[in-house]
Amino acid sequence: MARLILELGPSTAATLGSRLGLTPAAIRRHLDNLIAEGLIETRTARTYGNRGRGRPAKVFVITDAGRSAFEHAYDDLATNALRFLAEAAGPDAIAEFARRQLADLERRYAPAVATGDLAARVQALAEALSADGYAASAGPAPAIGGAGGEQLCQHHCPVAHVAAEFPQLCEAETEAFGRLLGTPVQRLATIAHGDGICTTHVTGTTHITGPEMTSSGKAKGSAAVVQEGFLDAAGEGRTTTDITSGSGGLLI
Repeated sequence: MARLILELGPSTAATLGSRLGLTPAAIRRHLDNLIAEGLIETRTARTYGNRGRGRPAKVFVITDAGRSAFEHAYDDLATNALRFLAEAAGPDAIAEFARRQLADLERRYAPAVATGDLAARVQALAEALSADGYAASAGPAPAIGGAGGEQLCQHHCPVAHVAAEFPQLCEAETEAFGRLLGTPVQRLATIAHGDGICTTHVTGTTHITGPEMTSSGKAKGSAAVVQEGFLDAAGEGRTTTDITSGSGGLLI
């Protein structure tokens, strides 16, 4: 059950019972045991727009301890190595290291996400990430203030503990997603910062042709510039922003 919660993200008891074919009493028993072991915890479900009457739904999410049970190898070694790199070469070296690490991912994922409409390409990216252990899913983004797009969710992060100290890893990954999808993306939440899921909003209104990549994974050639307004995670309007393909499509 813990793995199912990891894959689905925050889930209600009813959802888990439906997926596993268990009675409410059996589900409650399993959930209580996992809570007692510190592998999961309860949270209030996040709602979008106006919520109806009644108590908000309760969802079950994986904890850091629960996530640690799923293949967190060499975290201490990796963290110490990056600390040494930062001390010896400065913080910019961490960012460059992260970009080089993601360059291989971009090369491997590029053929899978090269064709189809935006929804199909985001789904292909989720499937590629899942094959690498990120337990990813994709679907339409919640409608906030009329803004459309897709949403990419990663329910597991093999480097979450390291990224908690070195957010450059998350930043490089977000940039890579923007280049792969050829459209602006915005990271809304990360496991490394204590959120239950790494959530990325993929803008559906503007397409930026992905840059040609060098052998080192860096973009080359001129960058196309697109101007557009967008909504932030809270649904508030933001001013028109310059977005370039060279910046990975990040909203800046």
